[in-house]
Parts: sequence; C-alpha cells; structure tokens
Amino acid sequence: MISGKRLLLDVLHQEGIDTIFGNPGTTELPLIDALAVDDRIKYVLGLQEATVMGMADGYAQGSGRLSMASLHAAPGLGNAIGSLHNAAKASAPVLVTAGQQDLSFNFTEPNLWGNLTRIAEPFVKWSYEIQRLADLPRAIHRAAKVALTPPTGPVFISLPADLLNESGEVDPGKPTRIGRATRADHASILAAAQLLARAQAPVIVAGDSVAQSGAVAELVALAEAIGAPVFIEGIPNRTPFPPAHGLFRGPLVRLSREIRATMDKHDLIVSIGGDLFTLAMPGDTDPMPDGKAIVHLDDNPWEIGKNYPADGAVLGNPKATLPELLDAVNAAMTEAERARARSRLDAETALGRAQLDKLTSQARDFEPRQPVHPLALSYALATSIPDNTVIVDEGITSAPGLRRFLKSADPRSYFGGRGGGIGWGMPAAVGIKLAMPDRPMVAVIGDGSAMYSVQALYTAAREKLQIVFIIANNQSYRIIKQRVYDARGHAAQSGNFVGVDLTNPSIDHVSIARGFGLEAHKVSGLAEFRAALAAGLALDGPCLIEIDVEAGYKPL
Repeated sequence: MISGKRLLLDVLHQEGIDTIFGNPGTTELPLIDALAVDDRIKYVLGLQEATVMGMADGYAQGSGRLSMASLHAAPGLGNAIGSLHNAAKASAPVLVTAGQQDLSFNFTEPNLWGNLTRIAEPFVKWSYEIQRLADLPRAIHRAAKVALTPPTGPVFISLPADLLNESGEVDPGKPTRIGRATRADHASILAAAQLLARAQAPVIVAGDSVAQSGAVAELVALAEAIGAPVFIEGIPNRTPFPPAHGLFRGPLVRLSREIRATMDKHDLIVSIGGDLFTLAMPGDTDPMPDGKAIVHLDDNPWEIGKNYPADGAVLGNPKATLPELLDAVNAAMTEAERARARSRLDAETALGRAQLDKLTSQARDFEPRQPVHPLALSYALATSIPDNTVIVDEGITSAPGLRRFLKSADPRSYFGGRGGGIGWGMPAAVGIKLAMPDRPMVAVIGDGSAMYSVQALYTAAREKLQIVFIIANNQSYRIIKQRVYDARGHAAQSGNFVGVDLTNPSIDHVSIARGFGLEAHKVSGLAEFRAALAAGLALDGPCLIEIDVEAGYKPL
C-alpha cells in the first residue's frame, strides 16, 4: 500500500523534478506533509502565486528540464495566470499543479473551489483533473511527456486533496520521452534550399527555438553562406545569434511600419524559429511587403504559414535540420551565386560593425548625463560584467541596446520576457539562478515591472542567491507614456499623462529591498554604478542597486 502523497513524490522524482516552487494552502497540506520526510525534492517558497509561476518558468528555461509550480486552489491559479501566459509564450516546460478541494464535496461548490482545468486550459498544452488514485501516475507521466515534447510548454494538473491522503496498490509506471531532434522532410529542405541559393538579398529572422535547440553555430554557418543579416524576433527571450557578429542586427521593432521598412530591402525572408510577425500595436500598414518569398523553418507547425504563406515550409528541429539545409544550399548554388553571397557577407558584416560602432559612440557620449541615459546604462553594464554572466532583462525602455553590447555567444547567457506580461524578470531571475548556480547573474528590471513581483526578493534572500538586481528607475510606465505620446491625443497635447507616472509618492526600492533582507543601495551616475555592480557581484547573497534613468519620452 502507498499513500497518494508519497506516490506523487515518487512519480515526480521519476520525471526529474528536483525542485517545487510553491505557495501552500490547505489543499496542499498533503504535499507539504510528504515533503517533511522526503529530501529528494526541494521546496522553494514564493510569497504570491504569480511569483511562484515566474520562478518555475525561469527554472525550466535555465535548466532546460521540466520544472514544477504548486499553486493553491482557484484563487492561487488565478493569481498565476499572467505568469502562466508568459511561460506558454516562452515554451517553458512547466508542470503546474493546483490543490483542489476534496472530490467528496466539490458538487456543493465549497470555499476556494473552481473549475481549475477550464481556468488553466487556454494557457497550457494539456489540462486535467485527477479523479482516481490509480490514474495519478499515468496523469503525471502524460503531463511530463506533453510538456517536454516540441513545441514544449506548460501543462496543468488539478490535484484533489483527498486523493493524496488516500492509500492503495498503484503501479507508479515510468516516464516516456520523445526525441526533440526531429529532422525535416528531405523534399521540403531541397525546395527551401533552391530559394536560399537564388536569393539576391535574403534576410533572416531568428527565434528562440534556435537557442533552445542549441543551433546557434548552425545558424551562423547558414547566415554566412548566404550573406544574410540576422534579426531576432520582436519579443525574444534568448539569444539565437552571437551579438558581436557583424551580421547581427538585434530584435525587430514590434511596429508594422518599422518592420515593413526593414523587410522592403530584401527579396527573401527566412524565418528560423521566428514569428512573422508579433506586433505591439495595430498599424495602418501590413508589416509584410507584397510579393516577398518566405522560407520558414520551425518545430512548431502552428507558426509555419500562420500569418503569411511560406514558399518553403520546413517542419523540423533547427539543430537537426540546419546542417542538412546548409548542405543543400551549398549544392544548389552556382559559382556566381557563391560569389554574390560572399560579397553580401562582406558588405553586411561591415554595415553591422559600423552600426555597432555608432551605437557605442552614442552610449559613450551620453555617459555624463544626469539622470543616466538608458543607452549609457546598457553600455556600462555590458562592459562591466564577467564574460560568463547571465543577464535577465526586463528593463524594457530602460535597457535599449543591451543585446547589441553583450559579447557572449552562449545562448544561456541572456533571458528576456517572452510573453510581454510585465513582472516576469524578478521571479525568473530566482528560478534561473537556482538552475545555474555557478554563474554570476544580473537582473535588469524597470521600476514599473519590479512592483508586479517584488515578493521574489524575499525568495532570493531566503535562498541566499547571488543575484544583483538593478532597478532602472524612470518613475513611470515609460513605454505607456510613449504610446500615449505617439497617439497625439489629449494627453500628448496637454502633458497630463493619467495613470502612468509613479510619483507622489515616489517608490523607495532600496527600503523595500532591505525590508526583504537584501543589501541595497541608491547610486547616482555611472561611476558609482560600476563600483556598486562590482561590489554586488562579489557578495555571497543578493543585492539591489537603484539608479535613476531619464524618462526619455518624446515631448511635442
């Protein structure tokens, strides 16, 4: 005989779960009780479920393995939905559970009860409530398989508390794994190769699946072979192409006119795991110019041809497929086409280096300004950290150019918010640091974003994590202020921006951090910032640095 709570831990251990991120309530008491006498799985406490979910998201991304978030009933799941949205957009393989009230009286709709599977369903790959103890192992194993099968993503299991207290003779089963390195159909590779070989002015849009599959070197080889500049998708959370490479152009701006102006210069648009196109705002023009040929390689069939028909549709894992695609391109190219590709490579590399030199010069020119200019802050940060530092970036408008200034080609050296829901950065940093404990970490967080999930600082202090949190403070939701300005409405004309300024009173991030147990400092100017950053990286635990940055919206 085995209890449901012990059976759950056995199955989780089989699936490689070594950490549970949670905020417990009454329906999670059986799990907490089982963990009291089982040291195979660590429980990491978060003070609110959105933070718990963000930490589990970060741990999945940082480790590349299945992680787990344990939430409390309907209110807890509801609190976590925004963070669950972000995890889904980032394809993070997270097993999300919520304790459900006892099956024996759920028909009466007791306190905290809700239809948990329906609440979670829009944001997960699979959602299920276990009704019998005998089904618990199969349900957990199925959920893990689904979460880890490309396209990866979160799954949800509702756990009635009475099942975990029940005992029975149950076979724990075992995990199933489906290989991720699926190679594309050979015919589709050949068709795409013909388009790549004939292109006069190709451009590549690279997505997170390149980094997730470890295909950065393979993408570099393809880009160099066809002489194509490489943009990364508009809301990227990884680095699929080396920032220091001359072909790197940074992320696309998520506005239709800007994207169209970029794409107009090219005759072939090549998406390698990138979205075409995720926009921030509706526009008066379509971002895709008419008549452009498209090659789209992705391991998610939903994305291929989703918005624009692909002339070369290639369903496959980038790591497994790009070498074969490159071989096919080389075989298809004539000598004249190879010569043109080499010429493009030289010209595009020179252009990229010139653009980076100009951006660097601007950042240096801005260094004396007070408050600190965001571009100067990005440059100061990028040039002051060890080479193996992991950056977690939710600076949004306060960290422009940061990707361009970073030198590391390691796809696990940079993580950014994929879903667009703010409040991701602080808890994600905690999860990523727990997954990558031996590397220095700096988390760049905007002041508005920080207030969505500031409880994560408590977990960072509790776990004694060596994270330097940088609060870039412009005392506003600056991106919203810019959008209001761009609309040229009443607010822009009058200068009265309702609901976007974080003043009267201003937020004291240093005092908040100290209240959670962190060492914290307010700095003025980049010299103080560099000194505080060096000191913070040398600490045995977390610290917070607050620095004022220019608000920087464009006045009329």
